Amino acid sequence: MSDGGAPTVVVTYPGFDDGDERTAGALRAAGLAIRFEPRVNERTPAEVIGFMHSAVAGIISTDPFDREVFAACPRLRALARVGVGFDAIDLEAATAAGVAVMITPGLNSETVADHTLALMLACVRRIVENDASVRRGEWDRGGRHLGTALSGATVGLVGLGTIGRAVSRRLAGFGVRQLGYDVVDSEVEHVTRVDLGELMRESDIVSLHVPLGAGTHELIGEPELALLQSGAILVNAARGRLVHEGALVRALRDGRLAAAGLDVFAHEPPRDSPLLTLPNVVLSPHIGGIGAGAQQAMLEMAVSAVLAVLAGTEPGGLVNPQVLTHAASGAGG
Repeated sequence: MSDGGAPTVVVTYPGFDDGDERTAGALRAAGLAIRFEPRVNERTPAEVIGFMHSAVAGIISTDPFDREVFAACPRLRALARVGVGFDAIDLEAATAAGVAVMITPGLNSETVADHTLALMLACVRRIVENDASVRRGEWDRGGRHLGTALSGATVGLVGLGTIGRAVSRRLAGFGVRQLGYDVVDSEVEHVTRVDLGELMRESDIVSLHVPLGAGTHELIGEPELALLQSGAILVNAARGRLVHEGALVRALRDGRLAAAGLDVFAHEPPRDSPLLTLPNVVLSPHIGGIGAGAQQAMLEMAVSAVLAVLAGTEPGGLVNPQVLTHAASGAGG
């Protein structure tokens, strides 16, 4: 929808505030109409086409943007992903269609690291299980929900980029042994580099911090989980499809894994997932990168990026710079 024929920006990111002058106000001041289509369930490319077909830009969450979507949206010039993962976007198709794709890097890595530590500690200390026990009227001190200690554990970090390093800095204060795996060869203070197999065998806790792509899809599957020592913990605040979810459920049920802390899932929301029934899983709704300050900063960056592309100037966070001139040429839509 548009106001008086004004070019439309579709917003699928649920946390967008229609009354915020620095985001919604900035778009309207530039003569743009806003259509809200918040992503609260998984949607198909056909559904995305239904609300994107006449848009010139999108400020988006994790809806799928594939070749079919770009072909059906000829006015589209800019997609600003609120966050850093753009695995739901076919970047090659976007580039071929002349659509600039932006992310909001460097604004939520500390928030994700905090959330990772929260999940880790909740699993180690069995916070959720003990909370439920107390609410049932029990007072089971030292019984069946007895936790362990993070201090003295071996923690394996799969991915040593910005977020993995931020997690490592936090872990340094807990007196843990840190192992790290990454395809990029770089040294990280406090971290001993090992291959993935050794990391899985040696770690009491494994925490995932790699992007989702062809080389990391189901990076942690049945063979990798089988390497874990009994009673290990898996934490994932990166992407759900890094893990084979069926294998994860089996490992949690048979005791190979003592617990899992999950902020992300293969399907989001994880409706009817067996994970929802397991007491030894700590769950959160993909909020690792979202905090009041970080969310506002990401939204402002996304809005600025869209406005820059439509004005024919270079945006921040551009991941396919070769399309910039094409995006600018269609700004009036």
